[in-house]
Amino acid sequence: MSNSFGQIFRITTFGESHGPAVGVIVDGVPPNLPLTESDIQFELDRRKPGQSKVSTHRRESDRAEILSGVFEGRTTGTPVAMLIRNEDQRSKDYEEIKNLLRPGHADYTYLMKYGLRDYRGGGRASGRETACRVAAGAIAKKILRDQQINAVAYTLAVGGIYAQKRDYTVIEKNIVRAPDLEAAQLMIEKIEEVRKNCDSIGGIVEAVVHGCPPGLGDPIYEKLNARLAYALLSIGAVRGIEFGAGFEAARMLGSRHNDRFYMDGKKVRTRTNYAGGILGGISNGEDIVLRVAVKPTSSIAQEQPTVSVDLKDAAIEVKGRHDPCICPRIVPVVEAMIALTLVDCLLMHKTVHDGKR
Repeated sequence: MSNSFGQIFRITTFGESHGPAVGVIVDGVPPNLPLTESDIQFELDRRKPGQSKVSTHRRESDRAEILSGVFEGRTTGTPVAMLIRNEDQRSKDYEEIKNLLRPGHADYTYLMKYGLRDYRGGGRASGRETACRVAAGAIAKKILRDQQINAVAYTLAVGGIYAQKRDYTVIEKNIVRAPDLEAAQLMIEKIEEVRKNCDSIGGIVEAVVHGCPPGLGDPIYEKLNARLAYALLSIGAVRGIEFGAGFEAARMLGSRHNDRFYMDGKKVRTRTNYAGGILGGISNGEDIVLRVAVKPTSSIAQEQPTVSVDLKDAAIEVKGRHDPCICPRIVPVVEAMIALTLVDCLLMHKTVHDGKR
């Protein structure tokens, strides 16, 4: 099983949703980076469960414990290990369905691959694992900020309700993390509606990276967009990704889709950004713009037909505490995976170039 991500800046996560704890080891962190548990906690608080009426009612403090790699408030250059203890797991909620395969989950595929599965919330396949990514991403974000690079994500759509504005100042001021307060209220009403029907709903999360320099990413198999796609599609709830104009490009003419170059002083710029800040798999200095499709939460309290582990037709009703819409809590996860990818690319870039042009 692959539990690691990255090449130079590399993370390895461990733990299960209903085990004692989850955690992450981050290797490749440069020395002398100021780092405290509060830096990590800020990001974890954005992802943790029980935040609002549109998230799961599971209550976890998600307190990060730094076990190694930091001395007197600064990183030492050795691996940073972090632990997040599970405090509110209720494994009994899954006893009634432990012999049933949950639709939309990894129960069947894990069983086929490993011959067993952790039915308590999904084990490693649970979204709980993403807390580890967010903790590691907090370190990556600090490194990027030193380079004036900033990644911001937000809920662009829930169901068919789209944000019409991009006001970054309101993202953390509404419980769906939308950049449009009017649309946010409509999204909240939609999520509450589907929750009352014991259902769930999906959406779209958009992310924009500001300040990324040109030259990150490598041609052919290590394209920056390919690496970002790999990172973001590793999030269990993500079902699709597009950059810039995305699928809309299939309906455009080349004369429109081509981003025309011009000189802005001594800097090369483009008048449009249909490429989403990446050309030939390499960043071009414009904002990196991408969107991910987020599926509806698989765990719903409606009765559904399924199959048992002894291969008999059955019915299932998934109890427990689950998000009716994952988008608000996946926003910091998207930011974390982008940050982890970009830091790794920056470090790889430095092994080839001295940073001078």
